[in-house]
Amino acid sequence: METRGSGVRRMCALTLLLVSVCPMCCRASWMWLGVTSAPEQLSCRDPVLSARQRDLCRRKPLLLPSVRDGAQLAVSECQNQFRLERWNCSTTREPTAVFGHEQSSGTKETAFIYAAMAAGLVHTVTRSCSQGNMTECGCDARLRGGGGGGGGGATAAEGWHWGGCSDHIQFGTWFSRRFMDDSVKNVSTSRGGYTLSTMNRHNSEAGRQAIERTMSTDCRCHGISGSCAMKTCWRSMAPFHRVGSYLKERYEQSVQVSDRSRKKTRKKDQRRPVDKHQLIYLNKSPNYCVEERRRGIAGTRGRRCNRASSGPDGCNLLCCGRGYNTHVVRNIQRCECKFVWCCYVHCRRCESMNDMHTCK
Repeated sequence: METRGSGVRRMCALTLLLVSVCPMCCRASWMWLGVTSAPEQLSCRDPVLSARQRDLCRRKPLLLPSVRDGAQLAVSECQNQFRLERWNCSTTREPTAVFGHEQSSGTKETAFIYAAMAAGLVHTVTRSCSQGNMTECGCDARLRGGGGGGGGGATAAEGWHWGGCSDHIQFGTWFSRRFMDDSVKNVSTSRGGYTLSTMNRHNSEAGRQAIERTMSTDCRCHGISGSCAMKTCWRSMAPFHRVGSYLKERYEQSVQVSDRSRKKTRKKDQRRPVDKHQLIYLNKSPNYCVEERRRGIAGTRGRRCNRASSGPDGCNLLCCGRGYNTHVVRNIQRCECKFVWCCYVHCRRCESMNDMHTCK
């Protein structure tokens, strides 16, 4: 009886230890909102939010749908930009690691993930403000009445003035910073380099700056018979696919920085200046050719490739030199449709045979 009691006590102690340790190592991420299709209503008590995020959510509950929409927008655009690459921005159903190992690997892919998530959050929050869905934010009132890009009134020579509803990205940027960034300062000392946390924070800020750098000035003409004697102009965010293309270019030009956790750091890495608009990374990326379940790498086996392409989607590069299989696929679709009086559409059934190539 005593042996059984001591065993129960040991089990309880082990359970308490796991409960106390698990929140630090297995904390869920708000990025999970970008892949979940759960129908339940959003709540500030959602376990994927950190304590700081839940506190911010309780103070601004109307912005929670924008948080979910921003996560979904970023995940969708990431998969669009990398759909032809070996790493295709694949996601998991695991709340603690939505993007698998790449969410915390410190590679170029990690840099793009954090930049895209921060940019998506700015984009959806700002759009919600401009559409009048928020009581605490709206259009950018600073751009009202001034002309020629200055602070004074419009003149005849300038022929235009600020008006309409300019997107108020300052509020969206502020909210994105408060929601995503932790209390770690985004600094790199001359001796120490970066940590994973400061790297993620730098790339998140680069993603927010991408929204501002891709904004455009749109105008509408006014005048007799469309003479455009006067124009009303406003500042608008670019469609998010353009922001994604901009971040993809930054991904291709990303800079490797020194890791503060390593004992030895090259002197040239210590002194290398990093622009705030650049994406940075700590570790080189794997080749993503072979499946590694431990690291969450899916590999390219079975991926569809383009035999005629010399780009990243070509069978030579995508299949990593392993070769590819060719399958003949029969496609059936309606064709030569005609409207018949009265009242239906008559179509023929057309068949075509196409080659499909998949990596070995």
